[in-house]
Amino acid sequence: MPRMIGGVKFEHGHRLVAEFVGLLTIIVAVWTWRVDKRRWMRGLTLGAVAGVVFQGILGGLTVLNFLPPAISTAHAAVGQTMFCVLTAIAVFTSRSWLDEPTDKITANDARPLLRHCWMLLGALFIQLILGAAFRHVWTKWGPSGSDHWPVEKIVHTLLYPHILNALLVTALVLYVSVRALSKHANIPHLCRSAVWLLVLLIAQLLLGVCAYVVRVIQGVNEAQPTLALVGITVAHMAVGALILALAVVLTIQSYRHSWDSARVLVFDRRREAATA
Repeated sequence: MPRMIGGVKFEHGHRLVAEFVGLLTIIVAVWTWRVDKRRWMRGLTLGAVAGVVFQGILGGLTVLNFLPPAISTAHAAVGQTMFCVLTAIAVFTSRSWLDEPTDKITANDARPLLRHCWMLLGALFIQLILGAAFRHVWTKWGPSGSDHWPVEKIVHTLLYPHILNALLVTALVLYVSVRALSKHANIPHLCRSAVWLLVLLIAQLLLGVCAYVVRVIQGVNEAQPTLALVGITVAHMAVGALILALAVVLTIQSYRHSWDSARVLVFDRRREAATA
């Protein structure tokens, strides 16, 4: 094997981890079909397998076409979407999911919480796409790449909308978290997600500022990405993925504890779930 230089070791390591994730997803799907009687859960795990396969195809196209921004952005978005799907599977197969909730949210309280949870999810996906597009356009067409796009065009087209949308995300996270903690403090499943959303929001805002400094201010003339740039960018992406997954969990648990949950998430009093 040739000696891995530059970013080759990271790229190869990324592929190995991706293959392991795909293998684990297939195991989860097979195990679910063996022990879980819920049809929708079986369908969800099959969707997870299909999503992982699609993600692998996007990854291959990214490499074969030398990191085109459009495909690379789609690869990033689908990856975090699959992370959310696997997070939902973890919630649906947890022990707590097998017990009917004792504390319920009235319909009047559930509607604004659920509405803003969905708004948060939409804003987070927009934030994910804008961030990925900025990162890949900068790398491929920016000053460290072909210099096809000037820095001002990349910043005005993609980074400024990313920053403005971050303000919307911040407002929505504050709203749903404070509402869950103030009005539904008796429901631990909502409060835990709300607290962690607030903690991660603070970390993400700090990382966002640092990412702007090391890339746009300090790294604009760097021929190769610095260690600080790589580390902060990866941390910024990882925390963003955790916030998105927590928003999914909060949305699911909000439906779960709603008086109208029977119309949304089917619940069988015989614990239709796993037989294992």
